[in-house]
Amino acid sequence: MAEKQGGLTLWRYRRQFAVDGVPGCVTLRSRTDGLFSELELNGRIVARDQTPAIGPSAVRNHLLTSTLPDGSLLTVEAGYISSRNMGIAVRRDDVTVHESHPGRTIAYPEKYRAQMVAYADGSMGDAFKQNASGDANSEIDFSAFKRNRIPLAVDILLGLLFFVIAKYTDLTTAAIVGAGLGLALLVAQKITKIDLLGGLALFGIALMIASAALALMFQSDEAVKYRTTVIGLVSAGLFLIDGLRGGNGLAIRLKNYLPYRGIDAGRLGIGMGLMGAAMAALNLIVALYTSTDVWLFYSTFADFVVSMGLILIVFQYAQGKIWRETWPRYRPPPADEAG
Repeated sequence: MAEKQGGLTLWRYRRQFAVDGVPGCVTLRSRTDGLFSELELNGRIVARDQTPAIGPSAVRNHLLTSTLPDGSLLTVEAGYISSRNMGIAVRRDDVTVHESHPGRTIAYPEKYRAQMVAYADGSMGDAFKQNASGDANSEIDFSAFKRNRIPLAVDILLGLLFFVIAKYTDLTTAAIVGAGLGLALLVAQKITKIDLLGGLALFGIALMIASAALALMFQSDEAVKYRTTVIGLVSAGLFLIDGLRGGNGLAIRLKNYLPYRGIDAGRLGIGMGLMGAAMAALNLIVALYTSTDVWLFYSTFADFVVSMGLILIVFQYAQGKIWRETWPRYRPPPADEAG
C-alpha cells in the first residue's frame, strides 16, 4: 500500500545492505506527519512501515519483513539511534547479519520518550493543537497566554512608553511616569476587577515606586541608569530567598502566570534570583562603559533578548530538565505527581 503523502519531509536517511548477494536498501523519511520507511530488495519495494510524529505509537521501532529468494525470512528493524540519526539491524531467520551502526541500540531517545507519549497520536501540527487546548498531558498550556493577554499587552506598552518618554525628555521623567502609570493601573484593576498587571502586580508596583524614588533622590541620568542594577539586585535577592525557602511566595505567583506545567516553584525562585543578579550585572557593565543612548537601547530592547535566552534556561531548570539531581533536587508539583 502506498504511503499517504501530505507532510513536509524534514530529513531522509538511506541505509544499504546485502544478504547473500541480494542488494537491499531501507529509506526512512522523517516528516511533519510521521516517520515513514521502505524496504527495497533488488530495487523493488517489498515492505513499508510508518509511525505518527507524536503519541505513544511514535516511539516504536519500524519492522520491515520480506522473504529472500531461498525462502528464508528477512526482518529489518529500523529507527532512531540518537536524536539526529537512524540505523537499521538486518536479521535472517532471527539471526543478525548486518547492522548499519554496530553496537548502537535502535530505540527512540529516552529523554524525549515521556514527552512524546504524553500526546495523542498525530502530526506535529496536532501537537500544537493539543498544547493549545490545554491538555493536562502537554508541557505547555497555551491557554495561559489567553488568560494573561491583557497583562502581557500592558507590560509591552509600558516598556515602549518608557523608551519614548526617556528618548524625548529624560530618564528621571520616564521613571516617575512609569511609577505613576503603575499606580493608576493598580487602582483601575481594583475598580474594574480586570487583571491588568498579572499575578505580581503589587511586587511590580513596589519596584516601580522604588525606581522612581531613586530617580528623585539622585537627579541625574547616570543615577537612573544604575537604578536598574539596584532594583534588579533587590528583586533578585527577594526571588532567591523565596526560592531557597520553597518558592511559596513570589515564585508560586509567577508560576501561576506562566504557560508551563511541571514547574518546581522553589527551583523557579532560585533560577529567577540568579538570572536577576546576572541581568543586574550586565546592566551595570553597559551603564558604566557605554553612552546613555546605547544603555537606553540595551535596557529597552537588547535586555529583553538576553533575558529571554536566560529565562529559557531557568524554565528548563525549574522543570527538572537540566541539573535535575543538583540541590535542591527537582520536586514535581503535586498535581503532576497525581497525574
